[in-house]
Amino acid sequence: MFFIAAGARPAWAGGCFDAQGKPGKPVYLTLDTGHMEVAPLIADILAKHQVKVTFFAANERTKTGDGSLGAAWAPWWKARAAEGHEFASHTWDHSYWRADVRPAAGGPVQFRIKPSAGPSEGREATWTAAQYCEEIGRASARLETITGKKPLPLFRAPGGKTSPALLAAAKACGYEHVGWSPAGFLGDELPSGTYPNELLLKKALRDIRPGDILLAHLGIWSRQDPWAPAVLEPLIVGLKERGFCFATLREHPRYQAWVGRSGPVTAPPAAK
Repeated sequence: MFFIAAGARPAWAGGCFDAQGKPGKPVYLTLDTGHMEVAPLIADILAKHQVKVTFFAANERTKTGDGSLGAAWAPWWKARAAEGHEFASHTWDHSYWRADVRPAAGGPVQFRIKPSAGPSEGREATWTAAQYCEEIGRASARLETITGKKPLPLFRAPGGKTSPALLAAAKACGYEHVGWSPAGFLGDELPSGTYPNELLLKKALRDIRPGDILLAHLGIWSRQDPWAPAVLEPLIVGLKERGFCFATLREHPRYQAWVGRSGPVTAPPAAK
């Protein structure tokens, strides 16, 4: 949440315009990778309504192709770069933080990590800070390779699961973490039987406020009635009718200064 001093410009001011060409109330739509089946439809809707988003990408298992950052999907990502979208890391193997580990003999904190993709899917391991940074950097490097555009020096931990030590380690190697606003959780990970699309749309249009970071995915395996693209277009239209506009995290006041830096302080590994 952002608090505004009396007489000050709103923390969310500037960056985009409403349907009448006046400065709007920005929201920041972010899309994490998923099974990618709905990705082409989502791209069509974003283009139709001239909405720019920030994609957080991991090399996740997909319904078609060789992973969401594999060769099969590379043209899709390149096309999104040409449209002016932004990109950031979601870790390479969609690797979840599980716990901090403090060695008995002392020394730097390490982390219990459980990838949900890749060759170590489902198996916990203990990583050093350097290994976690490499995991972030690998996805970032791959994005740059396939899009030709330098990703933002930001990342999103899968599930938003972090610890202060993990965030400090990532920041030390040049990556600031991005979560989402409470009302920005758009609910596409929830069971559609309990949370139908109509309910999620109504809740989002009611609760979203200026400056919110919104979260959805490029396909969720477990949801029977897909959220996207069914909710995406009426959500965009409804928010625009309420005077909202869409900006990327490059323009977000919390991250502008960080994004303006030269980037990660350690060179990411070469994409494989």
